[in-house]
Amino acid sequence: MQPNMEKLGAYFADAPSDISLQDIDIARIPRHVSFIMDGNGRWAQARGLDRSKGHVAGVDSLRETVTCSVRLGVDVLSAYAFSTENWKRPQREVNLLMHLFATTLVKELPLFHQEHVRLRFLGDLEALPAETREVFQRGLDETAGYDVMTFALAVNYGSRAEIARAARLIAEEVAAGRMRPEDVDVDAVSQRLYTAGLPDPDLLVRTSGELRLSNYLLWQLAYTEMYVTDLFWPDFDRWEYLRAVRAFQGRGRRYGGVVNS
Repeated sequence: MQPNMEKLGAYFADAPSDISLQDIDIARIPRHVSFIMDGNGRWAQARGLDRSKGHVAGVDSLRETVTCSVRLGVDVLSAYAFSTENWKRPQREVNLLMHLFATTLVKELPLFHQEHVRLRFLGDLEALPAETREVFQRGLDETAGYDVMTFALAVNYGSRAEIARAARLIAEEVAAGRMRPEDVDVDAVSQRLYTAGLPDPDLLVRTSGELRLSNYLLWQLAYTEMYVTDLFWPDFDRWEYLRAVRAFQGRGRRYGGVVNS
């Protein structure tokens, strides 16, 4: 989707000295940008606050990231909100996150309507509280017709479980005679992942300086460019987003081949 240049210029006005919109080739914006939103709890603890305050503050960064993605003309934005391993956290924190998912989505729906953003979820939603699932379904229903950008939120998501699920679905079809073993290829697996129909991420951004994927989109990130920032997620803003895009555009993507000079 081509960006609205007037809105784009206004959104990125008053740039800091080290980065500006002029550093970005708008014709080469990554089609799919994905985020591992890390460091909410540490952001809060560094300020003497309860970890819950970090999760609340992180909502502001996510809102800015959605708007920034739309302004730049990104087709797909995805973000890792809650992993299958996050259930191990203290129950109070898990309860807060489930409540925050529901209340935030209701609060942010006007933004999705305004920007014509289609909502999608990645992960097994059946384990979520009924209230959260109902709000998620409302978001899916109300944004289903939008086509400016897709926002895919990974909730109760684990990549190994996702790949195992895809293998199980294929095994069931082979056992039922609807597929032959020789039909099982990369496309067959991809079509049975939660991300079916979406392009693989071009750029993965991880905050808080951690150098790991944390069981996120292991299949889909095979040739994704990575950008790691030491900023905690609540401190991530549109300027750091531009720095990530600038870094992405400075790399050569060879996909295992050789680029002739």
